[in-house]
Amino acid sequence: MIDMAKLLAQHGVITSLVTTPNNTSRFTKSVRRARAAGLQIRLIEIPFPCREVGLPLGCENLDSVPSRDLIRRFYTALDKLQEPLEQYLQEHGPPPSCIISDKCLSWTSKMARKFKVPRLVFHGMGCFSLLSSHNVKLYRPHLSVKSDSEPFLIPGLPVSVQITKAQLPGSFVALPDLDDIRDQMQEAESNAYGVVVNTFTELEAGCVEEYKTPLTRSQCRLVPEQLIELGLGLEASKQPFIWVIKTGDRSEEMEKWLMEERFEERIQGRGLLIKGWAPQVLILSHPAISGFLTHCGWNSTIEGVCSGVPMITWPMFAEQFLNEKLIVEILRIGVRVGVELPVRWGEEEKVGVLVVKEQVGNAIGMLMGGGEEGERRRIRAQDLRSVAMSKMENSGSAHRNISVLIQDIMEQAFLDRDKL
Repeated sequence: MIDMAKLLAQHGVITSLVTTPNNTSRFTKSVRRARAAGLQIRLIEIPFPCREVGLPLGCENLDSVPSRDLIRRFYTALDKLQEPLEQYLQEHGPPPSCIISDKCLSWTSKMARKFKVPRLVFHGMGCFSLLSSHNVKLYRPHLSVKSDSEPFLIPGLPVSVQITKAQLPGSFVALPDLDDIRDQMQEAESNAYGVVVNTFTELEAGCVEEYKTPLTRSQCRLVPEQLIELGLGLEASKQPFIWVIKTGDRSEEMEKWLMEERFEERIQGRGLLIKGWAPQVLILSHPAISGFLTHCGWNSTIEGVCSGVPMITWPMFAEQFLNEKLIVEILRIGVRVGVELPVRWGEEEKVGVLVVKEQVGNAIGMLMGGGEEGERRRIRAQDLRSVAMSKMENSGSAHRNISVLIQDIMEQAFLDRDKL
């Protein structure tokens, strides 16, 4: 979302980024640099009502929700952000001309109607997975297969893609305690003025055009045993590597294994272990990086493409299995690690180990070597990077699409003003 704010500001638009106290630190430096460059971006901080709904203090995004049992409370807290934000906007000018919000913030649809401005839904997915999910819901081919592991063809795509019921996004799994929240999101999205997707035409050829037609969003973790298999696979590959273990994966069991096995000493000089947050874009853009093991979230997929590095795909949930199909089968810039089943939030322990160290090592070997096909994969990744970079230039389609979006919103604002 911060990148979207900067893109809009680069076109002369005054943008306001709304966030909460614990999330502010993610944006402060970036906003400060943008302001120093002359961009008109302001940061609006709204208190998050953790205590009011019974959440642990500081639990302000899904990554920080410690238990699936607290999900409903989290969405209740999100709904309570509407009133203080409306009050802020009424007291501080100028009034908004447009609201761009995440799919989860369904109440922004009501707020947009109150301020008589369009609301755009910002998706953290690509057009390929959005279109695939839409077509599966519309045509329901998954209902004709006999098992969760039987592949079926996704209808209505410009290319032939097969998937299994087990690999479908979590939105296809019934969650009786959250279905009403899903329905609210779906209704709010169907009433939105439009959808904003972080992509470019050449990356998802055919899908972007198809998704433009009128249509009728990482919370899971790897268990310690799975992380250990990953670490052993990285070590056995004999390739230099950077391994980032995010805060949510740093269990007592994992820390104990790292210490007792003296893992960091064993990989010294060849591997680097980072605990917590890491500057992913900066790392991927370094010329020494030749590959990227990713869970296939859309942001990471875009970052991998823009960095020109081939990828090892390890999808976990949501639309990530669809993104894997795009990376491996359509763009042909990736190698599968071999995951067949998703990990549902709260069921990580039940699923256990899905990938063993040998699979990790084999995928790394294929990506880093791979003979002629490996070389062609690397060339395709670099070619795609060049296309991505060209689309971000002033004459590129990404820059042009932002201009068209702003023009459309301003015309809509003038039309609404004339109706008053």
